[in-house]
Amino acid sequence: MSQKRRQAHAANHERWLVSYADFITLLFAFFVVMFASSQVDKGKIGKLAIAIEFAFKDLGLFNLPSSKVPPTSIGPTQEGLPTVTGLREPSTLSNLAKLQKELAIELQTEIKRGDVAIKVGREGLVVSLREVGFFDSGSADVKVKSEPSLARIARVLEHGAYQVRIEGHTDNVPIHTSRFASNWELSTSRATEMAKLFIIRYGYPPDHLSAAGYAEFHPVAPNDTAEGRALNRRIDLVVVAPPTKASRRPEGGVAAGPSRPSVFER
Repeated sequence: MSQKRRQAHAANHERWLVSYADFITLLFAFFVVMFASSQVDKGKIGKLAIAIEFAFKDLGLFNLPSSKVPPTSIGPTQEGLPTVTGLREPSTLSNLAKLQKELAIELQTEIKRGDVAIKVGREGLVVSLREVGFFDSGSADVKVKSEPSLARIARVLEHGAYQVRIEGHTDNVPIHTSRFASNWELSTSRATEMAKLFIIRYGYPPDHLSAAGYAEFHPVAPNDTAEGRALNRRIDLVVVAPPTKASRRPEGGVAAGPSRPSVFER
C-alpha cells in the first residue's frame, strides 16, 4: 500500500512542455500577424492618411505638417509658363498643370503688374490676388476695375467645375474701424464678398465654393517690411480638388448674370 501511494504522487518532470508549447504557439501567431500587417497595401494607407489630413485642413481645424507628401515645385516649360511637378496622382498633375497654364495665359497682364501670383501648394493650385489690385486699404469692397480679371478667372475655373476655397488674409497691423473691429472680420468679409461676386455676377455654382478668413496668421512673407506686408494682404483662391467627369458642367462658360438661386439673393 505504501509503495502504491508513493508511485501515485510521483512528480511529472515533463509538464514544462505544455507551457513551452503554448509559448511557441503564441509566438507563431504573433509573427503571422506581423507578416500579414506588412503586406497591407501601402498605397491605400497613404491615400487614406492624405485624405484625412486634407479633410482637417479644409475645415481649418488644424495646421498639420505633412512629411509624407512629396514636395511640389514649379518649373519653366518650353513655352515659358510654369508647370506643376511632384503631385501625388497623374490625373491631378494633368488637371492642375492645364489649369495653371490657362490661368497664366488669361492673367498675363495682372501677373506682370504684380497684382496676381499663381503657385502650387500642398492642397492644389493657389491663385493669390494681392490687395493692391483688388481692394482699397481697410475695405472689403472689390474694386470695379478688377472685375474683368475676376470674370476671366471665374470662366476658367467654372469650365472645369473646380472646387475652390476663397481665403482672406491680412498683414499683422491691427485694424479697428466702424466696420471692422479686427483683421479677422476684415479677412472674412473680403472672402465672403469675393464668393458673393463669383456667385451672383459670374454664375459660379455655390456648391463649388467655400470662404474662410485667416487674418494675419498665415503670412507668405515677413511682416517687418512694407513689401512683406503688401504680399500678405491678399485673397487666395485655392483649388482644393481636381474636377471629375461626373462634376463637369455643360459647355458655355460663365453666365453674365445670376443663373440660379443664391443665399446672397435673399
